[in-house]
Amino acid sequence: MNRLDRYIGRQVLMSILAVLGVLWGLSLLFALIDELAFMRGQYGVPEVIEYVLLTSPRRLYELLPMGALIGCLIGLGTLASSSELTVMRASGVPLVRIVGAVMAPMLLLMVLGLALSEFVMPKTEVLADFKREMARNGGQALSSKGLWHREGNQYVHINAARSDGVMLGITRFTFDDARVLRESSFAARAEFVGDHWVLHEVVGTRFAEQSTEVIRQPTEIWRVELTPQLVGTLITEPDALSISGLWQYARFLGGQGLDNGPYWLAFWGKVLQPLITASLVILAISFIFGPLRSVTLGQRIFTGVLVGFVFRIIQDLLGPASLVFGFSPLLAVVLPGAVCALIGLRLLQRAG
Repeated sequence: MNRLDRYIGRQVLMSILAVLGVLWGLSLLFALIDELAFMRGQYGVPEVIEYVLLTSPRRLYELLPMGALIGCLIGLGTLASSSELTVMRASGVPLVRIVGAVMAPMLLLMVLGLALSEFVMPKTEVLADFKREMARNGGQALSSKGLWHREGNQYVHINAARSDGVMLGITRFTFDDARVLRESSFAARAEFVGDHWVLHEVVGTRFAEQSTEVIRQPTEIWRVELTPQLVGTLITEPDALSISGLWQYARFLGGQGLDNGPYWLAFWGKVLQPLITASLVILAISFIFGPLRSVTLGQRIFTGVLVGFVFRIIQDLLGPASLVFGFSPLLAVVLPGAVCALIGLRLLQRAG
């Protein structure tokens, strides 16, 4: 890479970082204002600030595509406004080389996005929820939204899961192959020991053809594929899980015959985010050499924000639509980026 390529790449990268800084700051400010409405107990202003800071990696990750789009429009637009791009083209610099120079800093953003999604976000999101629940519940952190899990012919409801891997309020319903209920039980607590769970204070009922039998046990060994890691996955939103965690849990649900669509949707969204970002950058480059060649900086920013919001809305619509109508989550993730890339490449072909 020579001096010209570095100059173009640096100009674009600085613009993207500036845009990301502004968008990230606004996102954190709005999140702080929104979270202040949920203060209670020990969850005061310091805890709210800590929660917002812990969730800041996720917010930055979500802003990367839009930041790349707007930043690229501003960076290249500045070069176009000062006629530097015109001089480059007149000097014989091919359009492909300019595109390559712009894409070089994109690799840095792609690596940053993958690192955030795989190594940072899963830890900070879980820690943020843990600390918030600790403060709200007076020092006892648990997920109390209730969880359903199925393994074979056994259906399990978990009232709450603590951050140390202990489950509280476990109700189990066991059916035979004819879907007839054969046994139900309730355990006050479950702890994972070695390769199995130990249930405490178990009260169960066995259903025979003409009678029932009540069983009470202080402890019971419960062997299932459910692990504390999977419980942690259950209580974490799919978008906050790592790529490897999404892959493992989606395959686990598929093996159990359960709906794994939301997890595949989140998986493909994270795996393909670098390509989606690249498609938006290609679209931004095509705008600079096409419709936005001679407009003001404000018009470029407005166009970038408009395109970014439209793109995000289409993504948010196609994702749930794939779950409702049953088409592939991969298609829902790929389609918007592919359309942007095709439009961008077509405009670049005409400009070249």
